[in-house]
Amino acid sequence: MEIKQLLTLSEDILTNAKIHFAIGMKDKLEPLYTFYDNRFQEWQETQNNKNFELPFIVSLIYYKKDEWLYAGVYKRIALSKISKIPNRFRYITELQDISSDLIGRLVIKYKKSFRQSYPFLINHIDNLELLEILRERYTTAPFPGYNNVNIKFELLKTVISQQETSWKTALSIVKGIYLISDISNGKLYVGSAYGQQAFWNRWQEYIKNGHGGNMQLKALIDQYGIEYTNNFQFSILETRSMNAEDDEIIKRESFWKDILLSRQFGYNKN
Repeated sequence: MEIKQLLTLSEDILTNAKIHFAIGMKDKLEPLYTFYDNRFQEWQETQNNKNFELPFIVSLIYYKKDEWLYAGVYKRIALSKISKIPNRFRYITELQDISSDLIGRLVIKYKKSFRQSYPFLINHIDNLELLEILRERYTTAPFPGYNNVNIKFELLKTVISQQETSWKTALSIVKGIYLISDISNGKLYVGSAYGQQAFWNRWQEYIKNGHGGNMQLKALIDQYGIEYTNNFQFSILETRSMNAEDDEIIKRESFWKDILLSRQFGYNKN
């Protein structure tokens, strides 16, 4: 089945739309992360140029090499310039009720051999191929690499509860040091992950109760409730092979506590 038939695109949309091949500049998967964090529309609406001069936008998000996730059809409502920032524009768009059941489920195959991210839909619609329709709506982005982990507590909770394969595999095969940042006040907590399944098992403990056994984090949750965990953001400072001695990991944990002053100004007590 052709994509234009599957999506039931009208002639008006076919001739008055641009495709947005949404791909991050520094991290190709950035728009995918914003999609599962329910921020894609907002992310798309900020543009460096007047890229959406036609009334409609068919949004396709980079998923894998030559694979794109259908993110919906949007109608351009208004355009304004963001003051004090050269060549920065803010669109107001409205998601259309067009094949809404396929948003986050339809995977399209398209080999994009050009740099332009906003081509005319009519010029490419016949080359978009149906690759797969996922059984469930896409909810978790694949593991971004150890150096790019920067995940909020609520999203980590989803990753762990759904046993997302790429995250579980990556977090289970290395030991290392992690950082929890409290985005409400900038305070830091440095922790270490070792033993069986290392990061995966350690981070599961936080998902169970919000504090993972850390007394200062527990005090925050006791005072403000489990909702306080919405301020926690997890990242990885460094990794070591599973063959590394646990004593080595503990020494590196202490090193990072010294560097980041997390004993003096953060949530580490020792």
